[in-house]
Amino acid sequence: MKRYYLHLLFSVVGIWLLLSGCSSLRITADYDKSVDFSQYKTFEYYGWAKESDKVLNGLDKTRIEDAFAQEFAKRGLKLVESGGDLIVTLFIVIEQKRETTATTSHMGGYYGGYYGYGPGWGWGPAYTTTSVNTYDYKVGTLVCDVYDKSNEQLLWEGIASKTIDENPNTRERNIPRVVHALMKKYPVPPVENK
Repeated sequence: MKRYYLHLLFSVVGIWLLLSGCSSLRITADYDKSVDFSQYKTFEYYGWAKESDKVLNGLDKTRIEDAFAQEFAKRGLKLVESGGDLIVTLFIVIEQKRETTATTSHMGGYYGGYYGYGPGWGWGPAYTTTSVNTYDYKVGTLVCDVYDKSNEQLLWEGIASKTIDENPNTRERNIPRVVHALMKKYPVPPVENK
């Protein structure tokens, strides 16, 4: 019985950690509902916007491209160097944000009694303290656009925004999770492994 509760505790903690890792993730997507996405079989990357080099290192670019390649492969799309049915463009925007919080605490003041008479009753000095904390953080927005190569028409756009973790080990783990969550909005579901 003790082993069951221990297993249950680890399961709950594991689920909590998984959800808390994506808690600040916001995802939006839009697509052309008149298009049959199942007709496309290959895709190619168009490349990154020039500004991406200022905010993204080569390792993270590769991680993002690999994560998208895996997600597209689950949907029957093969990555090719050129001549793909679809063109996928990726870019990222990073915004510096600042948040300020204030906490006020009160101590003292009126503490009971009947017009100040009686034991433990009366007025005392009142103190109010306000603490202000300011912290800076970065929000990264990853945009994936998918075009039909034959007519250069935008077919799908997915956008994911999340607070950036400065730890490279965490980014290596979180990038595939973010891309996976974003690709859930793609019109073609992943093919189940049998």
